Amino acid sequence: QVNGPDGILQNGAVDENVAKTSQLLAELNFEEDEEDTYYTKDLPVHACSYCGIHDPACVVYCNTSKKWFCNGRGNTSGSHIVNHLVRAKCKEVTLHKDGPLGETVLECYNCGCRNVFLLGFIPAKADSVVVLLCRQPCASQSSLKDINWDSSQWQPLIQDRCFLSWLVKIPSEQEQLRARQITAQQINKLEELWKENPSATLEDLEKPGVDEEPQHVLLRYEDAYQYQNIFGPLVKLEADYDKKLKESQTQDNITVRWDLGLNKKRIAYFTLPKTDSDMRLMQGDEICLRYKGDLAPLWKGIGHVIKVPDNYGDEIAIELRSSVGAPVEVTHNFQVDFVWKSTSFDRMQSALKTFAVDETSVSGYIYHKLLGHEVEDVIIKCQLPKRFTAQGLPDLNHSQVYAVKTVLQRPLSLIQGPPGTGKTVTSATIVYHLARQGNGPVLVCAPSNIAVDQLTEKIHQTGLKVVRLCAKSREAIDSPVSFLALHNQIRNMDSMPELQKLQQLKDETGELSSADEKRYRALKRTAERELLMNADVICCTCVGAGDPRLAKMQFRSILIDESTQATEPECMVPVVLGAKQV
Repeated sequence: QVNGPDGILQNGAVDENVAKTSQLLAELNFEEDEEDTYYTKDLPVHACSYCGIHDPACVVYCNTSKKWFCNGRGNTSGSHIVNHLVRAKCKEVTLHKDGPLGETVLECYNCGCRNVFLLGFIPAKADSVVVLLCRQPCASQSSLKDINWDSSQWQPLIQDRCFLSWLVKIPSEQEQLRARQITAQQINKLEELWKENPSATLEDLEKPGVDEEPQHVLLRYEDAYQYQNIFGPLVKLEADYDKKLKESQTQDNITVRWDLGLNKKRIAYFTLPKTDSDMRLMQGDEICLRYKGDLAPLWKGIGHVIKVPDNYGDEIAIELRSSVGAPVEVTHNFQVDFVWKSTSFDRMQSALKTFAVDETSVSGYIYHKLLGHEVEDVIIKCQLPKRFTAQGLPDLNHSQVYAVKTVLQRPLSLIQGPPGTGKTVTSATIVYHLARQGNGPVLVCAPSNIAVDQLTEKIHQTGLKVVRLCAKSREAIDSPVSFLALHNQIRNMDSMPELQKLQQLKDETGELSSADEKRYRALKRTAERELLMNADVICCTCVGAGDPRLAKMQFRSILIDESTQATEPECMVPVVLGAKQV
């Protein structure tokens, strides 16, 4: 008792008990400080990379990232090891040599599969032993019935987001309280940091600049400059991530099969090993193929993807720009690099800048609406058709007619509806009526090429003059609307016989003399401009709307299909081409 009746003596001297208690408290605090210091410094190599717990029975080694993690949850919903495996997309682990089971790589006893998310155990019927087996196919094989294992007893090694405690011990509450406290947010940041610097620690998160979050998007913006200042950095972050992802996908020891296309260009076929990467290969993507073997001189060629893995096979095909020096007699020891192109991101940034500095890029109403400002509703005076169904398209129902009628009279509309409600037919009908108003070509966009092709096909059925604008890298790719593509329509222009002759010569010989090439390009540009200016409808992807061939054109009416599949800056690329009705 410190402050009891005898706590203070009559003459004011401090009681001896108080002095002793104070000394004990000071020693206790000192020991706690010492313990904390021990847990933040001088940790063994096998300490958990998140929290520092280092009991050999509680930690697991990630074979891919070469880091140790404990089976404790700390402040997170799952154990630290499971958290890391999920975030880093890793699957293989090893137990500590001083743990109860020794240095063991967890793998299927039957097939050697090491994916811990597929592994489980079956107790033997007679002895007190267990066997590790993967869920498919080993644990479900009928042959197990002949052995002393009961497959119906199979249980996964990871339950409730942590390893089973008999396999990897869960740290005690006391240990977890003494450990370094780390939040889920810090774990996310640390995992991101490890992608660039695998030796980064929790202390590195506190360095200036690491924790800088981009500004959040707003519901309302003061002006287009604020809009650009918020979306611009977000587009850059996405571009940086995309670049890093593409450039990290280099694959070695690739086997190539060579072929010659109908256009006399070399085609290389190859299969890439299966990976857990987030990257998706698309037709038109650029790939660099290198030969580094001893059977032919070193060689490098750039090509565009013309075939991606599908239901019929895993092969990828690229069409080479130039086959000069291509080692077509060799099939092994090739390297595949993915070429990152900034075009899409540059066009988004350019659209954001145009929106901020060019007052003529959009109408005043759309400008204020996009910034979230309160604007009085505007009704566009136009001659509404007597019959809303477009020729060549199915009849519209009441809600579709209402949508078409409303859209034609509004400067900004959003149509939504579940799959199968006829949004594509409604969109094509709207485009048909907008084109008939005679206010110049209608620009039709969507985030994906497939969506653009589907809408192009529907609009073509109405009898309008439709031009499908493709990226130059996709001109070799076949689609249901290839005959409407700008580059193919140019080939069939009877009004330009000189261009057709040069095109024929180029197809037959593969190249033209420099004078002919110059003339060919000038004629082609003229033909492209003529076709685009005379079109009723121009269809392209959102990013494709930033194509230099459309740069000098203004589009009063713009329709963006599947707009919710696109980012906002992506939608801005077509919008800033003079939109007055979207």
